[in-house]
Amino acid sequence: MITIKVILRDLKPIDMQFREPVSVRTIADQVQPKCPYRLVLARFDRITIRMDTTLYDSGTLELLDIRNMEARLSYQASLLLLYSCAMHEVAGKECRISTHNSLSKGLYTTIRGVEITDELVQKVEDRMRELVEQKLPISKRYVLRHEITMWNRKEHNEKVSEMLRYTPDLQYAMIYTLRDESWTFINELVTDTGYLDLFELRQYKYGILVRFPHPLDPSRILPYEEQNVMYEAFAEEKRWCKITKVFNTKDLNRAILEGRAKELVFMNEALHEKKVAEIADRIASEKKRVILIAGPSSSGKTTFANRLCIQLRVAGLDPLYIGMDDYFHDRDRTPIRDGKYDFECFEAIDTDLMKSHIRQLLSGEEVDMPSFDFEKGEKRYGKRIVRITEDSPIVIEGLHALNPKTSDTFTDDEKFRIYISPLTQLNIDGMNRIPTTDGRILRRIVRDARFRGYSAQKTIDIWPRVSEGEDVNIFPYNKYADEFFNSHCIYEMAVLKKYAKPLLEAICEDQPEFTEAQRLLRLLTYFVSMADDSFIPNNSIMREFIGGSSIV
Repeated sequence: MITIKVILRDLKPIDMQFREPVSVRTIADQVQPKCPYRLVLARFDRITIRMDTTLYDSGTLELLDIRNMEARLSYQASLLLLYSCAMHEVAGKECRISTHNSLSKGLYTTIRGVEITDELVQKVEDRMRELVEQKLPISKRYVLRHEITMWNRKEHNEKVSEMLRYTPDLQYAMIYTLRDESWTFINELVTDTGYLDLFELRQYKYGILVRFPHPLDPSRILPYEEQNVMYEAFAEEKRWCKITKVFNTKDLNRAILEGRAKELVFMNEALHEKKVAEIADRIASEKKRVILIAGPSSSGKTTFANRLCIQLRVAGLDPLYIGMDDYFHDRDRTPIRDGKYDFECFEAIDTDLMKSHIRQLLSGEEVDMPSFDFEKGEKRYGKRIVRITEDSPIVIEGLHALNPKTSDTFTDDEKFRIYISPLTQLNIDGMNRIPTTDGRILRRIVRDARFRGYSAQKTIDIWPRVSEGEDVNIFPYNKYADEFFNSHCIYEMAVLKKYAKPLLEAICEDQPEFTEAQRLLRLLTYFVSMADDSFIPNNSIMREFIGGSSIV
């Protein structure tokens, strides 16, 4: 008798018994009616598996929908393979697809070798839906390093062969095939096209958006929203890639292995400093008084805000810095969610008091500003009594800074809104992108371990809650930004690898966070480590995470 304990999100565990080996798909089909969303991936005793896997022994089976990060990446990667297959069938094998970045609840792709028209987009989408209806299998096979080289020759994929040359830690890969379309992916893919019924193609700028369900509502494609500021930010990142000559992991690894790491770091930091100066000059020329800075976790908001203040001083101003965390409600007024203090919701901040203080300051009054005592959970006064002049813009940094309710008592003429996030164009290849959230969680794992005494296990444990808060409190408001600062460092994954790898390896197989740790370790195998990071400037964004910062 085989006993399977089935774990489903938001539901009680279910014990199921079988007299003979059973496939994961069979179990998933039985419990799917109890689940609000489509199950696409599974974990058996914390090992990620697909729905076509047969279980021979008793154990714990966790069934995942796309609210889970790994399942979400699986869905997206599978959709890209379907998209590539349909594109080549419609437009011919000679066209080349490149996946660039997330945008408007989808992925922005460009196609070389074919003219992108509304008619082409519709034909490709129609073909994708036909392939979904057929529920075609997506096969998988593991190949060792020397076999990857032989496969690349067969597929005439010289770029992947070149990538291998500069990726010494990569010892195997997973090749997935749909019809005659094959590609290597770093994430597990779904077992057949029938799982991929929710998507939308949209012609956009110079390419095509491949849109998919969002974890806030996995049952549908959310309404399209224009994100011009984000698009321009990615376009700027692409220009920076041209300057540094680093477009993918192969280029970064080669630069490090050839001894050009210092040059790469200095160029990246110079680009950052130039951008900060440009933003400061714009604020000065437009005579803005209230500067609002927001971004998701581990974006480098504090470092950026301090560097901006320095550049504002260079522009002849005398900025006052305010961290919204100092305006937390005292602990007895902090909202509670699921039995825990919810420090990330808008109601956790005493915005009424903050807005009152800012208005008093702008009126020339003296204000006794609070400093929050996190140990005692209360505001403290008497240590920061300030008055500002007309040459003193107020720089406000915090999670909710771009929420309109934070600044609804100020006019658009008074305020300037900045969104900051590390957006990377540094993909592994045309099909495998590096999600922005992966870079941020690696930053946070390193920072939490070095400065907060948190293990990688704890950081991974709380990350889904952090992400859910960002979906509600941050991402919906980036459209209000007047300026975007991309805090991504082109070299950062090579630096973070040295610090994050041993922290992730310390997570044991019997710990719930093991699977996510292994996924991140798999990603890190595509990067060589930058052993010497001593030449990273002490005002760099990276110093906020690895240590040695002079301004945080």
